[in-house]
Amino acid sequence: MGVRLRRARTVFSRISEKSEAENICIERDGKDETEYTQRGVQDVEAVTITWSKGMLIAVFVNIWFLYFVNAFQSTITTSLNPYVTSSFQAHSLSAVPTALGDAFAAATYLPIAKMMDVWGRAEGFLLMVICATIGLVLMAACNSFEIYCAANVFYYIGFYGMEYAVDVVTADVSTLNNRALAYAFTSSPYIITAFAGPKVADEFYYQVSWRWGFGCWAIITPIVAAPLYIILKYNLYKAEKEGHRIKRPSGRTLLESIVHYTVEFDLLGVVIFTTGLVLFELPFDIAAYAPEGWGSGYIIAMLVVGFLMLFVFAIWEAWLAPVPLLDWKLLTNRTIVGTVLLDATYQLSNYCWSYYFTSWLQVNNDLTITTANYIINIFDMVSGALLLFVGWMIRRVGRYKWTLYISVPLYIFAQGLMIYFRRPNMNVGYQVMCQIFLAIAGSVFILIEQLAILAAVDHQYVATALALLNVVGTLGDSAGLTISTVIWQNTYHKALLRYLPESALANIHSIYEDLSTQISYPVGSATRMAIQKAYAYAELRLLSVGCGIIVLAIPWTLLIKDINLKRKPQVQGVVF
Repeated sequence: MGVRLRRARTVFSRISEKSEAENICIERDGKDETEYTQRGVQDVEAVTITWSKGMLIAVFVNIWFLYFVNAFQSTITTSLNPYVTSSFQAHSLSAVPTALGDAFAAATYLPIAKMMDVWGRAEGFLLMVICATIGLVLMAACNSFEIYCAANVFYYIGFYGMEYAVDVVTADVSTLNNRALAYAFTSSPYIITAFAGPKVADEFYYQVSWRWGFGCWAIITPIVAAPLYIILKYNLYKAEKEGHRIKRPSGRTLLESIVHYTVEFDLLGVVIFTTGLVLFELPFDIAAYAPEGWGSGYIIAMLVVGFLMLFVFAIWEAWLAPVPLLDWKLLTNRTIVGTVLLDATYQLSNYCWSYYFTSWLQVNNDLTITTANYIINIFDMVSGALLLFVGWMIRRVGRYKWTLYISVPLYIFAQGLMIYFRRPNMNVGYQVMCQIFLAIAGSVFILIEQLAILAAVDHQYVATALALLNVVGTLGDSAGLTISTVIWQNTYHKALLRYLPESALANIHSIYEDLSTQISYPVGSATRMAIQKAYAYAELRLLSVGCGIIVLAIPWTLLIKDINLKRKPQVQGVVF
């Protein structure tokens, strides 16, 4: 039956005991165990038993359009970000808004997973749509770098949260053997947006306004997201009418309800984890602003307090919480450990160099916003088509680990090539070749990480497992962005001082902080050549760090078990 997690949770508060769940006897590895199934999991199982094949198709179609919208807006926001930060004279800090958003997003995955398990999939999804919309509105209306950073916090919590919620729903309505193909299908819109997104971003920046590049999505996103919420809620109501759903208990007083949900949501654990993780992550993102850098008192205090709160959270969850936010037994499974470490390593390595790559292409190869982002989006173009084939192969074979034996060496090789080709005036074709190799390997990483961690758990833990994967992965990309910002700030400015002709030194601040100023100098001029050399000097160090980190993917791959997907049932009802 592959790897299965054993669990028997018998300790609950009097308020929550048997009120939101039934005891379900499950055959595992030849033994009967009692498992506490939370309300949100019960509800989605009732939905899949109740609905028709047409509803299932409608859900997948809506998820496809959701990914289309998210992919489109993500491509545009990424393309416009260097120009937004440049408008606030902060191009050197282009990675900071995303890093801040990642830090806060990482802190919310587990609480959202708990919400989706306790209240329901639809409610968690709706909250994430609201957060993303608020972030887009703030990004469109911001008038300072600080407000733009705050907007990114809301946006990335909502954006990543929406994709996470959709991934959970996709897992709920697909069998393990078909799940790779399901994920490949729902992510296929990136093939379209990879071409259209950069061109639309270019048009917004030059013909309209970068503000409308954010603002239009604040209108489109809720409209496209509404059908999924409505379908889930309607079929849940239908399941209750047909008797497939256990009715919610009635007769609680307001105080009893508050106590009940405080226990069920593990509210204390949520507060400790969220606060601790944000306090621990923020110093890596804001240390550059501090008067004494890492030596500033409040930076040190945030690191210490954040770490201590995470330590307290671990103690609370392991021994004290009546209904834990995270089942720590998950971390004893080698497949789960290997998967989350592989994701963290991949994200950390990638974000060490990728955030300044579009600027490099525009400065070194004199590419437009559109063309530069076409190259960046090679990943989306390749992955959208490749993963359909990989998903089909996994469906036929029933195994997935073989793909990592191909993708890990290929990714290391491609990143090493990028170091060699990162020189001034190097033909852009070499960068395209490297991006194709990285796209083939990286897209397989992402698909297999999701598939492997879900294959290692039962349906009860789908939301938690994906949340854990996203938390660790988001921490990895946030750390990567921080590393890239620190390296950039400590190399690029010094290189400019070394290479710029004396006539351009008076304008060094604008050259350092504004991408528009950098590309305003004629190609072939002494100043433009100096800027290219400075970029190459900094980029070489960014890529070297990233290449060194990705080597760790080899031992993490060896930890992951190759579970037979055909022999492990996980969901029931009308599913794909």
